[in-house]
Amino acid sequence: MLNQVVSILFPILGLAFVGLCIGYWIKPDFRPINRLNIDAFVPALVFSSLVVMPLDIEQIPLLSASLFAVLIPALLMLPICYFFKLNYKVWTPPQMFRNSGNLAIPLFTYAFGETAIAPAVLLFVMSSCLHFSLGLALISKGNPLLQVARMPIFLSAALALTLNLVGIGVWEPLYNATSLLGQAAIPIMLVSLGAQMCNIKMSGLKTGLWCTGLSILTGGIAFLLIYLLIPLSTLHLQMMLLFAMFPPAVMNYMFAERFDLEPDKVASMVLFSNFLCIITLPMMLTVALSFN
Repeated sequence: MLNQVVSILFPILGLAFVGLCIGYWIKPDFRPINRLNIDAFVPALVFSSLVVMPLDIEQIPLLSASLFAVLIPALLMLPICYFFKLNYKVWTPPQMFRNSGNLAIPLFTYAFGETAIAPAVLLFVMSSCLHFSLGLALISKGNPLLQVARMPIFLSAALALTLNLVGIGVWEPLYNATSLLGQAAIPIMLVSLGAQMCNIKMSGLKTGLWCTGLSILTGGIAFLLIYLLIPLSTLHLQMMLLFAMFPPAVMNYMFAERFDLEPDKVASMVLFSNFLCIITLPMMLTVALSFN
């Protein structure tokens, strides 16, 4: 089991370490790279994965489980924030919207093989759409649905699912081109995640530890309810255990900065929680693999 966990995590942590070295010595500006990734490479990965994914009622439990993984932590944070006098708008989004891109897609691919890519992408699309709709509604005013409708990720997912459902095949050279473009997404995610570790400040350690503990607590309760209430296949159950307890997505910091919701504190939550995956991820992965 230990050898299996190490073989899964080594490529992920290895690329993240490369990103850390690049961030430390070269110090590139990853913002245009991340923008290119989120607007071009990731939509290509989404399209090439979903357009060939078997779609039937078997996907409904997985989508329901993803909703549980987002909404249950939001409910749990109400009494937690009240009791500990925490700002709900600052502390809750990081518990709702996890790192379903940079971390989840590579991890699911290495842990469970090619068959996990399509459901991993589906979870990522679902989480992203909820983040840009429900997440924005939580912290801002206005109509966040317009933001979702303009997202290249959403547009590529909608097109792929439409073609898939009506049974229209994609011209093979076009599919190969989008698949090739999408293959760049995962390495860039990991390198970018590693480069962000250079911004860690020790003054935010307490906040980061708090956030990590809350992520495990709220995610663990959400997964328990998913396990008890939603019938999932073994593969989807393994994926949901990890999905529910992943650290916060980087997008939480971007939104906190945009709406001036204690961005320095949210940055500590995101960076330290992702860094502490070195400790938490092997334990969660060991539990997930034991379901076999």
